[in-house]
Amino acid sequence: MLSGVRVCTPATALFRSFCQGCRSRASGCQRPGRAMSWSPRQISQWNSDESSDPPPSETPRVLITGGLGQLGVGLARMLRQQYGTENVILSDIKKPPTEVFKSGPFVYADVLDFKNLRELVVNNRITWLVHYSALLSAVGEANVSLARTINITGLHNVLDLALENCLRLFVPSTIGAFGPSSPRDPAPDLCVQRPRTIYGVSKVHGELMGEYLHHKYGLDFRCLRYPGIISVNTKPGGGTTDYAVQIFHDALSTGHHECYLRPDTRLPMMHIADCHRATIEFMQAPEYQLSLRTYNISAMSFTPEELVEEIRKHLPHLKVTYNPDPVRQNIADSWPVRFDDSNARRDWGWQPAYGLPELVTDMLNTIREKRTNAGLSTS
Repeated sequence: MLSGVRVCTPATALFRSFCQGCRSRASGCQRPGRAMSWSPRQISQWNSDESSDPPPSETPRVLITGGLGQLGVGLARMLRQQYGTENVILSDIKKPPTEVFKSGPFVYADVLDFKNLRELVVNNRITWLVHYSALLSAVGEANVSLARTINITGLHNVLDLALENCLRLFVPSTIGAFGPSSPRDPAPDLCVQRPRTIYGVSKVHGELMGEYLHHKYGLDFRCLRYPGIISVNTKPGGGTTDYAVQIFHDALSTGHHECYLRPDTRLPMMHIADCHRATIEFMQAPEYQLSLRTYNISAMSFTPEELVEEIRKHLPHLKVTYNPDPVRQNIADSWPVRFDDSNARRDWGWQPAYGLPELVTDMLNTIREKRTNAGLSTS
């Protein structure tokens, strides 16, 4: 056996294999079935107390798929600050910008190529996998076949790998996992979910598959339903909430923004720093604290009109016109207007740091700085 490779045995015909450490305990993938530096006394105590969490493991080795999207680079930066640069590997099918390539390990990875993913996981001794590869709502509706392939087939590949290698697996879900028949104000963690986009359908599928594999095989599956995420670090990627990113760039470049949603369209939103912090805190939380495998997280909820009013406190001459796009407006109208994240706050202590005023101030200051450094003017 190769040094550091976790011992696994064949599983069912559906799943390639699951960790040897899970075979005798279905409630969690934490028995010493993988290479860890535990003392005999620690293992003895763990074996004698089935209700407790295992002894602390070594520093996690993290692989992030879809790492060049809106979330991956920032999450990698925060994880590298905590666990060391070499312990966090970004991956994507695109060529990274030079600054990303120089900032830490980056590898090419196609989530549809199971063999290559397996080699990356084994050769790099991965213990945490963050699966960000997906087509978002509006882009997915424009290419349903591709969205189905990436969002569902790619998901099954990482689920199989997590089972096979006893990984802690994080798969984000979304506000889009709810539908018009879901409670909207607020949407609880557990309720009717009948989304009307392929993106939402694929995320509900992921939530249920992860929960199923957790209960049946002990997979350490963790999932957060993200609201709209607002960040200056990456360009909008085809999501329905992307207006709340683009409006800041337009406000400082041209002073005019054309919004594709109605002015009264209320949606849950979150600053990207809160999103990254929630993800890391959730991944670090001991299993015994988790009553669910999928949680809502929330920070604020606002309409385009309310966002414009807050921006005008800084830029009074901002002009906004509204030209609703039927596709994205219909999607937004099927989503919750607020999230109930009380379970996350109770179970593992989630608490956002940014409200709407703090978000607007930070976004404008950061974009101004970037434009100044690039030699561009601001309104």
